[in-house]
Amino acid sequence: MFEEVKPVGKAQIDAARDRVAPLCVISPLVGCDIAPQGKTIRLKLENLQPIGSFKIRPIGNAVLSRSRADLNAGIYTTSSGNSALGVAWMARRLGISATAVVPQNAPPAKLDKLRRLGTRIDMRANDVWWRAIEAGALEDQEGVYIDAVRDPASLAGDATIGAEILAQWPDVEAILVPFGGGGLACGIACAARAIKPHVKIIACELSSAQPLKSAFAAGAPAQTSHEPGFVSGVGYGSVLPEMWPLARSLIDDVITVSLLQVAEAIKLLAENNRIVAEGAGAISVAAALSARYAQTKVCAVISGGNIDSDILAGILQGRMPG
Repeated sequence: MFEEVKPVGKAQIDAARDRVAPLCVISPLVGCDIAPQGKTIRLKLENLQPIGSFKIRPIGNAVLSRSRADLNAGIYTTSSGNSALGVAWMARRLGISATAVVPQNAPPAKLDKLRRLGTRIDMRANDVWWRAIEAGALEDQEGVYIDAVRDPASLAGDATIGAEILAQWPDVEAILVPFGGGGLACGIACAARAIKPHVKIIACELSSAQPLKSAFAAGAPAQTSHEPGFVSGVGYGSVLPEMWPLARSLIDDVITVSLLQVAEAIKLLAENNRIVAEGAGAISVAAALSARYAQTKVCAVISGGNIDSDILAGILQGRMPG
């Protein structure tokens, strides 16, 4: 269904910015008081978006790029949570139906939000769900499939975050981004290449689930073992083949962190900055705190804050989830 994803340019990014402006906030860029010595870290707070995640940008732009006639039959997506929330939120705004095809291990916090938005939830076995992501559709679903990663409109929506960071902090040297499907990291990289090409883009993964790092090592997407633990939305078995050429050309480096480092980052963010980050959103912060990069001024993108309350409570009490 999908062809190789190409980079988006400034005109597409500007159009996406105008399109999603009524849907989302220009998220703040705040300082991180717990930065390692010699480093300056600022945090891009996409957890403050209406759905608690950056996904309102790619999903919103992808939906609004289509005609209303196309959308009348409803919309659906395959997602472990945040993309589905974006589809649900947009469907409610437009008065159309929405379906979220989710894996069996979808986080309860995100499922609860989907139910409150009136979304139909279709839970599938994890392997069936992943094959649906690869195919970009399910034959037994009605409506328009909305892809948060490979749709050029989604990529342009993600790129608006990069454009905002570069406007908010012109001196930034590197942007650290969680890597899931690759849309967020590649979208931000498109903005950097179009506006300030010297800014480095560093993808952040789990040491126990690192499809991008494995692809760089192999020179191509490769099936890898993956144990993302309590972290959802990242650490799949392989990089999507349609995203690989773009990721290979735009991502400058990959930093991996442990689940323990992610939990520690979540705790530090809550206690020191009063910021609630979900596991995927804290991966970039854990990477920034590791100081395993050459740059001095770095931005860590906190991609979302939809964390289960019991997981957050356990982390704040010093317990490692699961």
